[in-house]
Amino acid sequence: MKSDAVKKGLTRAPHRSLFKALGFIDEEFDKALIGIVHSESEIVPGHLHLGNIAKAAADGVRMAGGVPARFPVIGVCDGIAMGHEGMCYSLPTRELIADSIECMARAHQFDALVFIPNCDKIVPGMLMAAARLDLPAIFVSGGPMLAGRRDGKPLTLTNMFEAVGAAASGRMSETELRELEDIACPGCGSCSGMFTANSMNCVTEALGLALPGNGTCPAVMAERVRLAKKTGVRIVELLKDGIRPRTILTKRAFMNALTLDMALGCSTNTALHLPAIAHEAGFDLDFNLLNKVSAATPNLCHLSPAGPSAVEDLHAAGGIPAVFSELAKKDLLDLDAPTVYGKLADTVRGAVNKNTEVIRPIDDPFMETGGLAALWGNLAPDGCVVKQSAVAPSMLRHGGPARVFDGEDAAFDAIMSGKINAGDVVVIRYEGPRGGPGMKEMLGPTSALAGMGLDDKVALLTDGRFSGASRGAAIGHISPEAACGGPIAFLREGDTVSIDIPARRVNTLVSDAELAKRKAEWTPPPKALSGYMARYARLVGSASGGAVFSDPA
Repeated sequence: MKSDAVKKGLTRAPHRSLFKALGFIDEEFDKALIGIVHSESEIVPGHLHLGNIAKAAADGVRMAGGVPARFPVIGVCDGIAMGHEGMCYSLPTRELIADSIECMARAHQFDALVFIPNCDKIVPGMLMAAARLDLPAIFVSGGPMLAGRRDGKPLTLTNMFEAVGAAASGRMSETELRELEDIACPGCGSCSGMFTANSMNCVTEALGLALPGNGTCPAVMAERVRLAKKTGVRIVELLKDGIRPRTILTKRAFMNALTLDMALGCSTNTALHLPAIAHEAGFDLDFNLLNKVSAATPNLCHLSPAGPSAVEDLHAAGGIPAVFSELAKKDLLDLDAPTVYGKLADTVRGAVNKNTEVIRPIDDPFMETGGLAALWGNLAPDGCVVKQSAVAPSMLRHGGPARVFDGEDAAFDAIMSGKINAGDVVVIRYEGPRGGPGMKEMLGPTSALAGMGLDDKVALLTDGRFSGASRGAAIGHISPEAACGGPIAFLREGDTVSIDIPARRVNTLVSDAELAKRKAEWTPPPKALSGYMARYARLVGSASGGAVFSDPA
């Protein structure tokens, strides 16, 4: 066992004395040492209960004959970080999480790892670490939050952000706004729509690194605790069988993950995280592959923010296995792909779609193509991404004048003060991975537009990104970003922008000659950076490649 390096032999007597300071007994030195990585904290609703999930996983490890050892990683609540400088720090934590797990796993010589994430950057950060370390690994998330309820209708965090715009425009009273904030987020768990956290937890099932139910079983259910125990048992078996992440994280696993992504209508952030995870596994995913899978995969689910259903409704309808079963009817999945429990076919067998309003039958989808699309054009030579399943049909093709803002704050102020009109194309730049730095999510602006009733009349383009809770013609990840001299840097107020999502195009009607002239006159705005943000800005790559760190020269 790998852990023998810190437990066995005469020279390891000092090491054993430190283990005994932790309460270890001699009999435990002959058993596998299983690390249980979790992100419990008292500042993130999705993580508040992860200590209980980690305890259940540890119980499962002991039942199977292993020795568990829990350790934490950091995690940012994107909702609390939204709309201020804190959002610059969200995406950069993904690399910190992967790096810190690598440090802990190598320093303490764990034999295998159980990963317990829940929120936005913690899931991909842990998946990156699993691929990088290639120790036997398995995931069990903390599960989604239950939806809030008002007059029998579900509420999610999206409703709260959109309510801000509604209150600012007089469509909602401040009293009603206060009533909503008391009920929209009723307890622990990752926010209840198909936002980034739940998207990534569901995708982990398709990647084959989690047991069925991981993405959809609500946080508060005893079923979630039982799942964690089973996960703890299973990691010991994976270690005995020598099954490692890179035997599972093959190209076929990522194709299955992209297919599920398109069927569910996941967050655009999956187009940022899946390439980063694939990079750690040793190969590349690009926007061309995203569109190839999208063209072949019907969109079967319209979960919040695209529709009224919450993730708990998806779970009640049969969860991810039921979605798999629909996709399998058209041979859209590689059912022979290996997983932590056997083959993907094992979860499809016996799965039933219990609610065809939540999971549409494969022959009656919401859309014939997938939830995400990549676009190209003279504004995005290296591509950009839109959640097309959350775009109003009237906005799939749109042209209008650019309203240009250097940063999210200025754009949000303009929206809230009524300076954005129907037909406009709001452009927010210098918010990319390097320019932000950190690639802010734009949930504030998109939600304000939706709350004002403008989400089907106004488009938004950015080299930043969008929360999974965003809806509307919100096009992000524009690459190259403005800070690196991408064409979005050369747009001016009033320039005409043309968007054609079905044709996968986003362009300005400004001529190439004029853009070249503007580029020659362009100087990127200075930004004073220090600490981790300065280091992150130096190292981070393009959003089109997953915003991964470049290798040092």
